[in-house]
Amino acid sequence: MASLNDKQLRFVAEYLIDLNATQAAIRAGYSEKTARSIGQRLLTNVDIQNAISEAQSVRSIRTQITQDRVLQEFAKIGFSDIRSLFTEAGNLKPLSDLEADAAAALSSVEVVTKNLSDGGVEYVHKIKLWDKVGSLTQMGRHLGMFVDKTELRTVKKIEDMTDEELEAYAKYGDNEE
Repeated sequence: MASLNDKQLRFVAEYLIDLNATQAAIRAGYSEKTARSIGQRLLTNVDIQNAISEAQSVRSIRTQITQDRVLQEFAKIGFSDIRSLFTEAGNLKPLSDLEADAAAALSSVEVVTKNLSDGGVEYVHKIKLWDKVGSLTQMGRHLGMFVDKTELRTVKKIEDMTDEELEAYAKYGDNEE
């Protein structure tokens, strides 16, 4: 990372916050008017790509959040079976008796107490699972099963550039940094 200047290092740090190149460029001190194009150009810089990858790896090790772990959690939700929450008699299992995968798929449990006319009490359990289709969709995207859009890079004609964009282009060319 020795080849990056202070502004580029700041861009890397800001990019890791939300993975939004335009906003990272603005927060790093680049012009708001040209932030979108600057952010895109910075992401094509090999040294910046390496710095981002290295920082993401360090963060992944530190937090123990890995792609594998995230996919495992999606799999628990996506491949969950609601029957695993119930006993053979059809009663909801106590939370302490649930297998880890079944508990991971469970978003919430609400217990409603009803007073019966005969003086008895009835308990109604309302359960909600996490979004199964959403999890399967995310896993499918990770596997490249779905293509949402094709990204196109637009090239701006010099005659359509603002004075600030022309100055930045004259100074940095296609690699404004």
